[in-house]
Amino acid sequence: MKNLLILIVSIAVFLHFYPQPELTAWYNEQKDTALESFSDATDTKVRLKADKIYEDLKPKLNQFRPSEQRYLKEITSSRPNIKKFNREYCGKQQDPKLHRNNQALVCSTIAKYSNLL
Repeated sequence: MKNLLILIVSIAVFLHFYPQPELTAWYNEQKDTALESFSDATDTKVRLKADKIYEDLKPKLNQFRPSEQRYLKEITSSRPNIKKFNREYCGKQQDPKLHRNNQALVCSTIAKYSNLL
């Protein structure tokens, strides 16, 4: 067990100081697969309904343009779409389909339920 830990740490140090693009991509893919497997194995089945975020934003929809409302409906159509939007646009970059204030509103609403995604 100790040797395995030493091997893992040495590989991590090597990859940190001498990055290999192909190896790093493979490692990230394996890590994502392992994390998803652990998540599926320890799933409590407590989930957020995808339309809950849309329902919370309904009273404020009058400040969204019609195209933004359609886009919001698309975002909140499924949990994977919400996760993807949260990962890509909340706190990182501007979504070209949403006004900055509306994006902040959507992201703050998603943040309320982020532990249930």
